Amino acid sequence: MTHTPGQAPATSRTLKHQFTDVYTKEHATTLKVLNAYPRERASFKPHERSNSALQLAWTFVIENRMAEAALRGPLTFDGAFPPAPPSFDEVVSVYQATAKELLAALDKTPDARLRETIQFFTGPKQMGDFPVSEVLWMMLMDSIHHRGQLSVYLRMTGGKVPSIYGPSADEPWA
Repeated sequence: MTHTPGQAPATSRTLKHQFTDVYTKEHATTLKVLNAYPRERASFKPHERSNSALQLAWTFVIENRMAEAALRGPLTFDGAFPPAPPSFDEVVSVYQATAKELLAALDKTPDARLRETIQFFTGPKQMGDFPVSEVLWMMLMDSIHHRGQLSVYLRMTGGKVPSIYGPSADEPWA
C-alpha cells in the first residue's frame, strides 16, 4: 500500500490498534526526553507556581493510570494524586511499568469497550459522558503537552534536547 503525502492512508485498523501504534511511538519519544533529563536537577521549577521536573514527569504515570482505569470501568476521582517517588529514576521506572500495564490492558479490552462512555471532566466541578477512546486520546495528548513542558525544563537545566518530531539544536538530522 502506498501513501500519498497530504492524504490520509487507507486503513482498516481498529481504534485499539490505532491508539496502540501512536501510543507506542509517543511513549518511546517521552522516554528519550525523560532519559535526557539531568537527574541532579529533578527539583528544578522555572517558576514558583510551576511543578518541579520530578512532579511533571510523574504526570506521565498518572495519565497512564487514568487511561488504564478508563479501560477497566468507571473512573473515580478522590481529589488527590498519589505522591511521586523520591527519585527521578524511580519515576522513569514506574512510567515504563505503567506503559506496559496500559498496553496489556488495552490488548485485553474488547473493541466495543472503546465506544462505551464514562464520566470525565468537562469543566470545573463538571462531568460529562465521553467515549473511552476519547479519554485515552485525551490522556495521551495531555502527556505530549507535558512532555513539551519537560523539554523546556531540559533546555533550561543545561540538558540536551533530543529529536522529538524533528531535529533539535542538540540532535540535528543533518
